[in-house]
Amino acid sequence: MRAVIQRVAEGRVTADGRVVAEIGQGLVILLGVAPGDTIATAEQMADKIAHLRIFEDSDEKMNLSALDVGGAAIVVSQFTLYADTSRGRRPSFVGAAKPDLAEPLVDAFADLLAARGVPTQKGVFGAHMDVALVNAGPVTILIEF
Repeated sequence: MRAVIQRVAEGRVTADGRVVAEIGQGLVILLGVAPGDTIATAEQMADKIAHLRIFEDSDEKMNLSALDVGGAAIVVSQFTLYADTSRGRRPSFVGAAKPDLAEPLVDAFADLLAARGVPTQKGVFGAHMDVALVNAGPVTILIEF
């Protein structure tokens, strides 16, 4: 499982011309699922991200988590995080899980993150989405399990 986490001042996901997720301060999480991922992987990722200290404290040090600042999250399924560009110019996505495995794990991850206290919204699995955000910092972190 791979996640690109962006600390945001605001974020929004639009699909089919309608806003499906919108937050203020928090995290926009692009989440990719690999064939070997399990619910245990999703639990590990949710725990790591809920407690990831990437928000600034009063001394302007990244010392606070989304939980500490009352931040929310948007989870967007992103199979392209498993793009292999080692051959040619067209990416291969054979390293990404098939939708029948990926979709339930993306949903489980979002539910697990919410269960840890981070209000969480989701994009629409498999849909063409427009993701808009204001990356605060900018801060972008890559996590892989």
